[in-house]
Amino acid sequence: MTLNQVRLVLGWALALLFATNAWAASREEIDAEVRQAVKEFYKHTSAGKELSQKAAGMLVFPSVVKAGIGVGGEYGEGSLLIGGKPAAYYNIASASIGFQLGAQARSMIVLFMTENALSKFRASEGWKAGVDGSVALATLGAGGSIDTETAKKPIIGFIFSNKGLMYNLTFEGSKITKIDR
Repeated sequence: MTLNQVRLVLGWALALLFATNAWAASREEIDAEVRQAVKEFYKHTSAGKELSQKAAGMLVFPSVVKAGIGVGGEYGEGSLLIGGKPAAYYNIASASIGFQLGAQARSMIVLFMTENALSKFRASEGWKAGVDGSVALATLGAGGSIDTETAKKPIIGFIFSNKGLMYNLTFEGSKITKIDR
C-alpha cells in the first residue's frame, strides 16, 4: 500500500468516526427505529418471526449504511432486545478496501438462540462476527421457510431492506461494540 493510499484510508476512517459521533442517535430515536425494523422484518418472514420468539436475545440494527469510493466503511446503531425490551445499545462498524462505488442502507438482525451465545456476546468488550462468534446467515427456501440446519445454529443473522431479505451478504468482519445511550 502506498503512502497516499494509507492517508486515504486514515482520512476515511477519521471521517467515519467523526460523522458517527455527530449523528449519534438518542435512546428514544434508536428504540423507535428498532420497533419499525422489527415490524418490517416480521412482514418479510414469518419463519424469522417464529425464530425470534424462541431467541434468548435479538440484536437489531435498523439502518446500517455502507458507502465507499475505493475505500469504504459501514456503520449503524441499534439495540439488544431481551424479552422484547431494550437491554443495551450497540453499534456495528467495518471498513473495506477494494473496488466499490456508491452507498446503500440495510437492516440487520442477529438472533442469539441460546443463553450461552447471548452471555458470550454480552460479556465481550467488542464482538467481531466470524471471530468471536459465527453468524449463520439465514436464507429463505420455498414457502418462506428457513433451512433447518441454519435454524439449529446458536447465532442466526438476517439482512434485509424494504424490498425483502438480501442474499450474498455477510456479517463477517463487522465489529459490534456496546455504546452508552
